[in-house]
Amino acid sequence: MVRYRLPESQGPIAFHNAQMIPDVHRHAGSTAILQSTSPVVLVCISILGIQLGAAFAVTLFPALGAEGVVALRVLLAAIFIGMTVYRRVPELIRVVRENFMLTSLFGTSMAAMNLFFYMALDRIPLGAVVAIEFCGPLGVAVYNAKRPHHVIWVLLALVGVFLLSPFSGADLNLSGIVFAMLAGLGWALFIILAGRLNKRIEGHDGLIVGMVIAGFCLFPLAVPVIPTVVASLDLLLWVVLVALLSTAIPFTLEYEALKRIPPRVYGVLVSLEPAVALMVGALILHERIAFQGVVAVACVVVAAIGITVTDRRDRDVPVIEDNERIQ
Repeated sequence: MVRYRLPESQGPIAFHNAQMIPDVHRHAGSTAILQSTSPVVLVCISILGIQLGAAFAVTLFPALGAEGVVALRVLLAAIFIGMTVYRRVPELIRVVRENFMLTSLFGTSMAAMNLFFYMALDRIPLGAVVAIEFCGPLGVAVYNAKRPHHVIWVLLALVGVFLLSPFSGADLNLSGIVFAMLAGLGWALFIILAGRLNKRIEGHDGLIVGMVIAGFCLFPLAVPVIPTVVASLDLLLWVVLVALLSTAIPFTLEYEALKRIPPRVYGVLVSLEPAVALMVGALILHERIAFQGVVAVACVVVAAIGITVTDRRDRDVPVIEDNERIQ
């Protein structure tokens, strides 16, 4: 699954994205355009693409439902990865047999993370969902760093979540908040299990198996909407676009960027994701969050950046080192 290692504390989301990028890029190859583009620009485009994918997914909810959209997206990702490694199926089956419990939990965590995220999107604004979900990887980052001063950033993030909750007077659906928290929990489990898989399974096989298992987990939710998608070319194209923006394009861009960007810079950039989600939600979905909500998102962003820049274990070397790149 991993052709390079990134400590979980190097920014709350960096480890998550780093686990998933190599598969997409391995068969696509770097183009001259990507290689000549600033890695900061590539990461920013990737972040924007992920949030645009989420926003476009919301527009499909009336026709397919949140559960149907997320199931189709994960299925497409699983199919895409499966197509790139179909010749290695016997080897991957062996990986599952030898690590059945761990790979099953990993795939289930991937399915849960995506399912709860989309269920939250169906109930509360995109910016709020991403901000609340960030608490999962933030918690993992702080736990791995084990630095007392990081408690300050955790408290700041919790203040942000509190400001988004009904307990502070915010007008957000309580079930949507709960689903966003569950998505964050799934994200945290994903990071923890990915780290364990990295120690037991060489390469990117853990991710491949996990994605396929996630696809199987969500397949029952896709069955009712497949006829609707097949019967409508417009819906099919939109679903494919969501999958591309949410998975293939960002991972390809970030894989190229991670060859040339230090972990701390990458972590800071990705920590801005809740703010980008807030803006995309306002522009694309016409979502409106009160000033209190903006302050809440800002608290989470500052907390994420704070954890990233105060981690002394960071090194000013690319996330993907030369001797760890895929040949």
